[in-house]
Amino acid sequence: MINWCTQFTFNYLIIAHFGGKSFTYLIAGTLLGLGLHPCAGHFIAEHYEFTPGKETYSYYGFCNRLNFNVGYHNEHHDFPRIPWSNLPKVRKIAPEFYDTLPHYTSYVAVMWRYITDPTIGPAARIKRSPKWMKDDKAKQ
Repeated sequence: MINWCTQFTFNYLIIAHFGGKSFTYLIAGTLLGLGLHPCAGHFIAEHYEFTPGKETYSYYGFCNRLNFNVGYHNEHHDFPRIPWSNLPKVRKIAPEFYDTLPHYTSYVAVMWRYITDPTIGPAARIKRSPKWMKDDKAKQ
């Protein structure tokens, strides 16, 4: 609820002080920025279930040099306080944990599979219910 209230407050302030065009610009920029650019594949690669039972994947390719190692996603989840610049070192130190996990070497291949594979789509997105929702369901 705090997140929703904060977001609505900031959206209101943007519209009130800068106008509707500014807000439209922010929304359009977000949607257009996630288009068919190869680096946009990381949004799909990180949390879509391509391999049953595996909910997050890392990317070990050239684009990590361009996008601040965002592809080292499993490493980031294991050690969220490690700076992005040191995430490749985590994989190098512990290859027995990361080399056996499914991973990608091409964001273009990820996007191609997302578009062409009928088993992968918006429903393959991993989304967890908050703990309080799980507790409420267990009580019923």
